[in-house]
Amino acid sequence: MPDPYPLVFSTLGTPDWSLERCAQQAEADGYAGLEIRILDGEVISPQLPAERRTAMRQLMTRHGLVIAGIGASTRFSSPDAADRAQHLADLRAYLALASDLEAPIVRTFGGGPSEGQTMAAVIDLVAESLAEAAPDAERHGVTICLETHDAFCRGEEVAGVLRQVDSPYVKAVWDVHHPYRMGEAVEDTWNFIGARLAHVHMKDARRREDGSWELKLMGEGEVPCREILDLVASRGYNGFVCAEWEKKWHPEIEEPEIALPQHARVLREWMAGGSR
Repeated sequence: MPDPYPLVFSTLGTPDWSLERCAQQAEADGYAGLEIRILDGEVISPQLPAERRTAMRQLMTRHGLVIAGIGASTRFSSPDAADRAQHLADLRAYLALASDLEAPIVRTFGGGPSEGQTMAAVIDLVAESLAEAAPDAERHGVTICLETHDAFCRGEEVAGVLRQVDSPYVKAVWDVHHPYRMGEAVEDTWNFIGARLAHVHMKDARRREDGSWELKLMGEGEVPCREILDLVASRGYNGFVCAEWEKKWHPEIEEPEIALPQHARVLREWMAGGSR
């Protein structure tokens, strides 16, 4: 029986692997594809040569996989118009890359306030930039997805942007850890962004005594991942579910050979309604 949601994993979890190695692991674990964040050990460049793009498409086809999205690092909160313009140019290049790779989304960050900036002003700047990029997204047939991350960790702030950008090509990524650690209830996050949710990042973590967070294998932390999976299923979500193991940023956590099969197994069990 096919999974209710196509599972993919982010190459953020495999910083030392080739794309070929990632594809082999995805196929072995029954993932439907990859979200490309890290390529050749670094954040994917929007300026990949044409021959590399062709090779990537051919690799995925050989393994029966899809590229579920591209993870960009673009941000649009800076009060410096030139800085925002550069990030906008990068985002447009990522949209073209995603189109070439037949990837449906490009993830973007919002950013955070500079000294003296209010969050309301930041929301307006991000909305202005994404509205400017929306026609390019539509032309390429690729959706820009603002993630619950940095100053936009809660669905409430992401929704503040989306309300100002009336485009079906600008939506949201729900990174399930960040709204939870900021105290936003699961139901509230859905109410803020559910109608425009295009992608879900699944990760688990546990709060340490000092208030910091330790990333954990799926189901071994305190993030209500299963509750969120059940919720999005009940509300008709129809996008990818992405296992995001942040090995690139946290080299001390388990190796991908351990984490990726474990995530696939647990998420699939939950989707099948396995025992709680």
